[in-house]
Amino acid sequence: MHFIELNGVALRYELSGTGDRTLVLVHEMGGSLESWDEVVPHFAPSRRVLRYDTRGAGMSQKARGELTFSTMAADIAALLDALGITGKAALAGVAVGGAIALQFAAQYPERASAVIVGSPATGIAAARRPAALERLAKIEAGGMAVAVEDAMQNGYAPELRGDAGRFERFRARWLGNDPSSYATIWGMLANADMQQTLGKIRCPALVIGGSLDRVRPPATAQETAQAIAGARYIEVNTGHYMAVATPDLIANCIDDFLKSVNA
Repeated sequence: MHFIELNGVALRYELSGTGDRTLVLVHEMGGSLESWDEVVPHFAPSRRVLRYDTRGAGMSQKARGELTFSTMAADIAALLDALGITGKAALAGVAVGGAIALQFAAQYPERASAVIVGSPATGIAAARRPAALERLAKIEAGGMAVAVEDAMQNGYAPELRGDAGRFERFRARWLGNDPSSYATIWGMLANADMQQTLGKIRCPALVIGGSLDRVRPPATAQETAQAIAGARYIEVNTGHYMAVATPDLIANCIDDFLKSVNA
């Protein structure tokens, strides 16, 4: 793992794999680059794979104040520049990471060859916003343990916990988040309106819905796909934290799509 300071923030990242094509992996809110641990080996033999802790997450610099998806996308651009990665890159992201990947594709169309997103969190419906902000305040005041049971029940379905060690590691890592940074990222989501952004995406796009996702059910993911010109939509047997819970399944979805569009 490496650390770098750019775009006004210090980020932890890992660049692995070989090949001329680059795949950027963006983790979910509450996650870190370790969320992709079991996905990376699928691509390392044939692609450069860049994954990182988003600002406010993992071991990257903690976040306070106002944060936007545009800033998050600019972090990726700055990281690619710093690493000398030119040309177009494919991006894959889950939940808030999916929204960051979509923002990058819209904001830097000349740099995105394809985008694959699972249960993308592109905003919070107005009717759900008061409850979401109330929960956010409780987390910031009481710590991550306040919300862990609900987050795991809805995001990491019991049906997917056959590998108990994998689930326990993820839960413990989730609990290690900085509550204030988590709240800052959640505030970014609560204030986001990506409808116009989605309409600007021109690269090939795949949206994945999880049949066991109780945070953002498949219908929500399908609505996002419908807002992106030419996007494909598939539904698979997974949950919200899909890269962690079902890494082989998600890796195959990403790989199949990239091959189908030659990205």
